[in-house]
Amino acid sequence: MRNLPQILRAAAADVVEAAPSRRSFLKGAAGAGGALVIGAVVPLGAMAARPTPALMGPPDPRPNVFVRVAPDSSVTVLVKHLDKGQGIMTGLTTIVAEELDADWAQMRGEFAPADSKLYANHAFGMQGTGGSTAVFNSWDELRMAGAAARAMLVEAAAAEWKVPAGEITVAKGVISHQKSGKSGPFGPFATAAAKLPVPASVKLKDKAQYTLIGNEALHRLDHISKTNGTAIFAMDIRRPGQVTAVLARAPRFGATVKSVDDKAARAIPGVLEVLSLPIGVAVVAKNTWTAIKGREALNITWDDSQAEKRGTDQILADYRELAKKPGAVATAKGDTTAAIKGAAKVIEAEYSFPYLAHAPMEPLNAVVELTEDGGAEFWAGSQFQGVEQRVAAGILGTTPDKIKINTVWAGGSFGRRATPTADYMAETVIIAKALAAKGKKAPVHLVWTREDDIKGGRYRPLVLHKLRAGLDAKGNIVGWEQRIVTQSFMAGTGFEAVAIKNGVDNSATEGVADLAYKVPNLAVDMHIAKSPVTTLWWRSVGHTHTAYAKEAFIDELAAAAGKDAVAYRMALLEEHPRLRGVLKLAADKAGWGKPLAAGPAGTKRGRGVAVHESFSTYVAHVAEVTINADGKVKVDRVVVAVDCGIAVNPNVIKAQIEGGTGWGIGHALRDAITMTDGVVDQANFDTFEPLRYADMPAVDVHIVDSAERPTGVGEPGVPGAAPAVANAIAAAGGKRLYDLPFSKAGIV
Repeated sequence: MRNLPQILRAAAADVVEAAPSRRSFLKGAAGAGGALVIGAVVPLGAMAARPTPALMGPPDPRPNVFVRVAPDSSVTVLVKHLDKGQGIMTGLTTIVAEELDADWAQMRGEFAPADSKLYANHAFGMQGTGGSTAVFNSWDELRMAGAAARAMLVEAAAAEWKVPAGEITVAKGVISHQKSGKSGPFGPFATAAAKLPVPASVKLKDKAQYTLIGNEALHRLDHISKTNGTAIFAMDIRRPGQVTAVLARAPRFGATVKSVDDKAARAIPGVLEVLSLPIGVAVVAKNTWTAIKGREALNITWDDSQAEKRGTDQILADYRELAKKPGAVATAKGDTTAAIKGAAKVIEAEYSFPYLAHAPMEPLNAVVELTEDGGAEFWAGSQFQGVEQRVAAGILGTTPDKIKINTVWAGGSFGRRATPTADYMAETVIIAKALAAKGKKAPVHLVWTREDDIKGGRYRPLVLHKLRAGLDAKGNIVGWEQRIVTQSFMAGTGFEAVAIKNGVDNSATEGVADLAYKVPNLAVDMHIAKSPVTTLWWRSVGHTHTAYAKEAFIDELAAAAGKDAVAYRMALLEEHPRLRGVLKLAADKAGWGKPLAAGPAGTKRGRGVAVHESFSTYVAHVAEVTINADGKVKVDRVVVAVDCGIAVNPNVIKAQIEGGTGWGIGHALRDAITMTDGVVDQANFDTFEPLRYADMPAVDVHIVDSAERPTGVGEPGVPGAAPAVANAIAAAGGKRLYDLPFSKAGIV
């Protein structure tokens, strides 16, 4: 999502309390231990020759804490981002270890404290994780931190050995002076090094000197703890006197509590309190099971006067009515009306995309303990610390510095743990505050059940795309028109002023408003639809639907022009060499142009392709499918090429691209959040079905060797996966798929 950094920078300054409603009650913004503590204070001018991209911003000029060297020579990197399974802890630690010339076995990772002054994401202007920015925004400061730590250790060793620092070398965590024969690990020099001034400048390594960055032999730092169960998640936190809360939320979006009969709930042994709040009705109990049973016993009357009462079919029908009229202009180049009117052939298509839940494996939960100074201490898989501190402070009437957040491992997120309102953490502190007001102050663990999560909103929005293009007699595109209708999850938040310009939400048009294909006449517009249904960015944000519409449509245009799908794209991408590069690599590795091996009798096989840039990373997918005799489709293999700049951890990159590919395919196959009369139909993994093992194809990932600045991979593996599969189905003789999920067509 290209405009996310600017949005978050603008939103980071304030918190505004708004009238509470079902799931939106706030509008808003967003070293101890170890003998050696070193921060990246080296000026940007001491870095590489090429300028730092504007997205980065300047590094914090104060001694920010990133590196701790202990007496036992272990090195701990303070990681300012949330690792929710994507490998950030390993990736950021690798960057430091490389410049430090450490041995990988001595490296450790630890989540940094919540402090936007010290640990801001430079892309956001506050502490937070998202937009595939972790490696990109940390690249320079962590390289400099590692290099500065190395220089200070060398200086300390030189002073003790009474030798010139320039004669000392460091390799695999050992400091050596060849002439004197002296050597030693980091630990003995850590205390002395900590007393030295931080170097004003450092020399950073060239790519050719890397031994850890790009090394496929490195194990992930979390592989043991997540295997033996010692990794701590929010669900594992137990504070003295801790109680558990669950929240009854309205069945319809936009509804509020009218009245509640809680007698039966209070009668259940172990139920400690029932709190009727603007956000819903909270049941506080001694444990989770009792809290859930107490919630089931509540008799709540809801006020549905402002609620969403439409079903999703009706919402989509209303979108189609909106799409009949011109929308707010996102892109206007040339005269598309005239170009299409004079075209030899006109192709039209409509694509619809359902609401989708994030459904992380660990449902939302957090623990909060109110402190004596009027603040609070959290334990959570915190993704937007900068937002969450401000929101919690606003609720408690204090300042963000009084809100301590202990970030712990998170079992997935896909965007759900990062919200403009800090929703689930705000709920937790609201409940704790209300409980304390009744004289029952205690640490509160708010737990969302799986059903709460699936029915709880913050979905990827429902979206409609209408496209029309004209081809000349040679099959060249002369004009392209695209209209998008969807909700905006930026509207009504502190992000709106930056995110929405002249009626266009850039997060809904990214990937097509800046269409990479060379089209002489291009028009993209949009309508922002209104609904109380709460929506949010979802892994790869607008690219989840814009890439599908774009890549499925360009495939149909290639077919109408009688041209090869890869060759057609290559010709249109002459101004985008990195997109052409991944497209060619994926096609070559997949054997594009060569016949697929025949399947069993009665089956048909086909290949499909998609190529897309998101989050400054370039990805191409080539999918191979089999259509069985009964018309059912099996995705056999997907070949992916990715250009993400310098590959810090190739194995992590491959895992993320494999996972993103599976994520994109899995949701396209059969997932949708639907509503009947405004009530969500799905509740758990039986009705919102994740990708099954049997559905997962073999994924063959190829990483482009690059010297460009590293970019993210957590999201870019998603957008091209589904359209590549859809195009493969069409190539195999199946139908073109316009209405997602694919299960609507009866093929899965």
